Amino acid sequence: MKKLLLSTLFLLAITLTVSAQKLSDMKGNAWQTLSLVTFDSKFDEMLGIDIQVPKFSPAVKKIDGQTIELQGYILPLEGRRSQKYFIFSAYPYNLCYFCGGAGPESVAEVYCKQSIEYTTKMIRIKGKLSLNKSGDLDKMIYILTDVELID
Repeated sequence: MKKLLLSTLFLLAITLTVSAQKLSDMKGNAWQTLSLVTFDSKFDEMLGIDIQVPKFSPAVKKIDGQTIELQGYILPLEGRRSQKYFIFSAYPYNLCYFCGGAGPESVAEVYCKQSIEYTTKMIRIKGKLSLNKSGDLDKMIYILTDVELID
């Protein structure tokens, strides 16, 4: 009985430690949580083809509407100058969703409060997360608004 109680307490301590670490990671860099998405095929009448519609995990749905932090790289849409609207990638330009082998869950559409100076270096931002639940092909699956540069 004593062994069972000790084993249970040990497992509980490990579970709480891992949960606390996951919460800490999510607040500091939410890419790992955002990777928890799958895609379903859905026929699009207008396009006449199957499209991929995101199916968000409970962990991703839980942070919808929350302010999150992401660490990554600016993918400029309007030249290499200060940006208020850009794509943000977990990976550098040569490895990103558009140029490399990463998936759509590794990029976010970003709308900033103030312009952020373009850089090829990794930066950290924070903003309010919105999920593209409708599968709108003109939008990324993740959208961040009211974005600010942290460092």
